[in-house]
Amino acid sequence: MKSGLASTDRLRQVLTDADAVVIGAGAGLSTAAGFAYSGERFEKYFSDFEQKYDFRDMYSGGFCPFPTEEERWAYWSRNIWINRYQNAPKPVYQDLLALVKDKDYFVLTTNVDHCFQKAGFDKKRLFYTQGDYGLFQCSEPCCKETYDNKEIVRQMLKTQGYVIGEDNALTLPEGVTPKMAIPSELVPRCPHCGRPMTMNLRCDNSFVEDEGWHKAAERYENFLRTRQGQKIVFLELGVCFNTPVFCSLRTGKSETKTLRKQRNSGHLQILTTDYEERRCA
Repeated sequence: MKSGLASTDRLRQVLTDADAVVIGAGAGLSTAAGFAYSGERFEKYFSDFEQKYDFRDMYSGGFCPFPTEEERWAYWSRNIWINRYQNAPKPVYQDLLALVKDKDYFVLTTNVDHCFQKAGFDKKRLFYTQGDYGLFQCSEPCCKETYDNKEIVRQMLKTQGYVIGEDNALTLPEGVTPKMAIPSELVPRCPHCGRPMTMNLRCDNSFVEDEGWHKAAERYENFLRTRQGQKIVFLELGVCFNTPVFCSLRTGKSETKTLRKQRNSGHLQILTTDYEERRCA
């Protein structure tokens, strides 16, 4: 947190004085929790892809033009599993929950790794604006539906040679080199039109805002609307110009008006942090 607002004691006091808290979280928060997209963690799971395609982090790998769907999903299945179904190594999200669990709170996040819910935050107080690593969608959306992917991703990993432990850890038996492609029959396809599926990530205008997305947006808008006139702290964590949460809302104009009204009436405080921001899809 920036100088002058850095201490935990200062944050605790601000939260104590607030009637409600809105947390805006970016990718830097997950980086702080140990979900690094480069370095040792990247090398552990993607050194074979790095050697073949010369990308140096998971984010860049997501944009690699793999020659086949089978190879593309070998890459993505590893990426999904370690960033969505494994727990973060450090208790950053649990520590944050301990700060706000007794407050009237809501979380707005561009993160797609589900760390808030895994840490115990109330899922009805969460809005993942940019998607979820745990969901697939049609690559050329023929409907507004998304599909849970855990079981098919598990199958993809096993066909590459990985063993999945009880804690969702990925390991390779001694002497086994992971395959860099999955069987063709595991390539996910839309159950309606048969087109290839893709990740439910906001990369372009094809992003599917499904029923769950709209319900979460409605809950967030209702949270702001019903707390007008209260003292609200907007706490931004792990954001930078790439993914600023509170000035890039995608749920319409109503909450923007609410924020402006609260700022002008002196009921709004925005605290930001200087967590390292990592790019995310």
